[in-house]
Amino acid sequence: MAIAKREPCTVVIADDHDIVRAGLRAALEAPGVVEDQGLRVVAEAENGFDTLAAVKEHQPDLLLLDLTMPLAGGAEVLTDLRRWSPRTKVVVFSSVTAGGTLCQMVEAGVDGMFAKGGSSRLLYEKLPLILRGGRFIAPECLALIEEAPAAAVGLTPRERQTLHMILGGRTTKEMARAQGISPRTAEKHRASLMAKLEVRSVAELMARALRDGLLDGLAEATGDGPGTGANG
Repeated sequence: MAIAKREPCTVVIADDHDIVRAGLRAALEAPGVVEDQGLRVVAEAENGFDTLAAVKEHQPDLLLLDLTMPLAGGAEVLTDLRRWSPRTKVVVFSSVTAGGTLCQMVEAGVDGMFAKGGSSRLLYEKLPLILRGGRFIAPECLALIEEAPAAAVGLTPRERQTLHMILGGRTTKEMARAQGISPRTAEKHRASLMAKLEVRSVAELMARALRDGLLDGLAEATGDGPGTGANG
């Protein structure tokens, strides 16, 4: 009796650089680099909104995620995609070096993390492990995480999303609309964030976030960087 051939695992590649996406696609789809039959790239995305749309549409086995894309950053994407495709394995592949940001992504439950300046061979070697339920953080990423300040630890995914929105100049009403929650709930997230970081104003929040390395990728994520329109 013939053995049924297993379908290739599906992948969405999210990165705002064409050359990075093209290189990853070529390697992932090539037989023998990651899997004997290669993986199947079902979509590419160059910003956060397109990433969420692609994941929602294709429900891929794997998402390769950059952290500093336009329109929505990696933390925001991860928070929302877990609702749309909980079985998708999420692997961060980024040039971010802020330990606080990487620590947040680990806490949020990424399945793998690799540095763009690291070994591509290591990425391709460990992807089968991740696709089968394992977890792997590259040594260079672990080193940065271990150096992260304690304040980087303990924020929920929604609080991290709120942090980026506040420092991007969003009002409470705008945050509520973007997150699909009530203004009262948005204000609760804001208050919890401020309490955990022990700050009382947006200015203090900005200073604390800068000190603790929580702002890496903020300008790309919001599209305009920290603004002055948020209420302190």
